[in-house]
Amino acid sequence: MKYQLPQIRLLEAASFRSFPSTTTRYDGTWAIRMTAGHPAKRLNSVNPLDPDDCLDLENRIALAGDRFRSFGRPLMFRLTPLAPDALRTMLQEKGWQSFEESLVMAADLSAETAGDAGDQLPMKDIGRWVDGYIELSQDNPELKPGFSEIIGATEPETGLFMRYSEDGARLASVVRCVRDLRLAGIFDLVTAPAETRKGHARGVLKTALRWAYHTGARRAWLQVVAENAAARRLYEQLGFEEIYRYSYWKPPAETPREKPAEAAGEAGKG
Repeated sequence: MKYQLPQIRLLEAASFRSFPSTTTRYDGTWAIRMTAGHPAKRLNSVNPLDPDDCLDLENRIALAGDRFRSFGRPLMFRLTPLAPDALRTMLQEKGWQSFEESLVMAADLSAETAGDAGDQLPMKDIGRWVDGYIELSQDNPELKPGFSEIIGATEPETGLFMRYSEDGARLASVVRCVRDLRLAGIFDLVTAPAETRKGHARGVLKTALRWAYHTGARRAWLQVVAENAAARRLYEQLGFEEIYRYSYWKPPAETPREKPAEAAGEAGKG
């Protein structure tokens, strides 16, 4: 695949704004993101952002490791097509392991994209939405304060949406949409196991896309774990196409301590 690096840089910047880390430090063009209140990998990883920034790799990796140890997090790299080939080669030679490949997908938005979706204003109650997300994803309830803080610190306009079962008795699906100028990022789409295959994920997603379009977005994007075939089918049916992929890398004999959040629900938080 021939990558359009300016488009990747745009989406990576939007990703950082949509999921702000507590601390971001730069070593050249390596964005070192660390977050005390939430263990999500995207919030606790080194993100190289320039294919030509490959000087003094060994020392820079060691310095990044020192930063993560002092922060109480395992060292982890997140490599996109913006990462230098020399860095990827060095990690492989030193026995680092690549895991959890994800796709970044995008689709143009138009008035017809979600024309059959109902109008719904986004929720204002972050705590209630996070409770719903934790319930459906079966995530650790102790993560609520940190996740709520992340959503509250997100500078672009954020739409939080919920969808209930047909009888209105049970929460069926939730999604978070971040409208960043003309871009709309889709995050945390998850459906209750008992409510799958009933159109809830599609319905809540189309509602979010309709809101995003009417507030000025003209292109939507998302990240999804490559192995999540059901989610990929849904997104492809709505016109999303793969733009690029990324994966996480961990040192030899070191395993991330948190449960992979990406395994839950329709889409991941990777």
